[in-house]
Amino acid sequence: MRISTAQMYNQNISSLNKNQTQTSKLMDQIASGQRVNTAGDDPVAAIGIDNLTQQNSLIQQFQKNINYANQHLSLTESQLGDAETLSMSIRDRMLAAVNGTYTDDERQSIADELRQSLDQLQTIANSQDEAGNYLFAGTKSDTQPFAFDNNGNMVYSGNSDVRTALVAAGVAMPTNVAGAAAFMNAPNAMGDFSVNYSAVQSGDFSVTSAKITDPTSYIPDDYSFNFLDNGSGGIDVQILDGASNVVKTINNYDPTTPISVNGVDLTLNGTPSAGDSFSIQPQSTTSIFDTVQQAITLFEDGDTINTPAGQSQLAQLLNNFDSGVDQIRIGRSQAGTSLSALDNYASNHSDTELVNNSALSVLQDLDYASAVSEYQKQQLAMNAVSTLFSQVGTVSLFDYLS
Repeated sequence: MRISTAQMYNQNISSLNKNQTQTSKLMDQIASGQRVNTAGDDPVAAIGIDNLTQQNSLIQQFQKNINYANQHLSLTESQLGDAETLSMSIRDRMLAAVNGTYTDDERQSIADELRQSLDQLQTIANSQDEAGNYLFAGTKSDTQPFAFDNNGNMVYSGNSDVRTALVAAGVAMPTNVAGAAAFMNAPNAMGDFSVNYSAVQSGDFSVTSAKITDPTSYIPDDYSFNFLDNGSGGIDVQILDGASNVVKTINNYDPTTPISVNGVDLTLNGTPSAGDSFSIQPQSTTSIFDTVQQAITLFEDGDTINTPAGQSQLAQLLNNFDSGVDQIRIGRSQAGTSLSALDNYASNHSDTELVNNSALSVLQDLDYASAVSEYQKQQLAMNAVSTLFSQVGTVSLFDYLS
């Protein structure tokens, strides 16, 4: 077989190019520290690397969301803790005002302290994060949620929605507690109604429960209850609707038996006297702000606080205040529960990322010892081919003719 000079040159050049390509690939691997730099290096491994890299990118985004949620929930939990502590101080002052030996000036001083505490509680409820977003405004984070109207009643301008962050596949965690749930919508301690006592009350009693027990027979209305001397040594209860029509009369009222009317049951503590009366209005929830405001008004009225009606009203306010504090505690507990769950998700993500990185290392990391050894072999082979090519290239037929 005859080999032409051109064929010999092409074969040697092709061999040199092949060695140079392999050497260049090894140099790239050594420089990057990675065995697979392109899909062509190892197609199967490249697919696995791409999948693991995408998983890690998603985990990193989840971790950022968890950090955001952690930051806001920690601030929320802290503010609700401050609100709870302040509420306990308010309750102590409310109980102190019950003291019958206090003068009007002393009660006014307590009322002034309560007003300052109420302002502090409102400030907490209007807390903002580092970006100026209101923590307790629901999803209306750019709107101040709490303000008193001209009648001294608290108005909530936020909503009941919560902001969420995606912390795992298909898992969205709340990042705040809505102010309506934390401060406004505490269950009425008595049930479904609030009570107004007559200023001329003489009997020592208070309503402890007023609930709708039979919704099918309940007729919504404001009801009044009058205790009348029946002339036989007992008391009758006359029940009127909002239009002052007699709805029901209970003869020889027994204080140990609940009063029932139109699907509503009322339980009283104590014994009413003839001439006493009270009325009820539908109210299923209370606001801790309004409860404190009503207590301030009561304490500033020195003629009422020491009367049986004033004491009954104060008992109702204290029960509603306790319900409001419980609502704050529930909100704080929700924040704490979410923080605990976020810690678990963060730990799981860290474990998954560690496993992914270990798998990536197996697929992608370069064995430097083997790579350097292979590089040296390629260099030696390329030098040999180059030397041989230079020697063959100088061979001439004329060197053998003489």
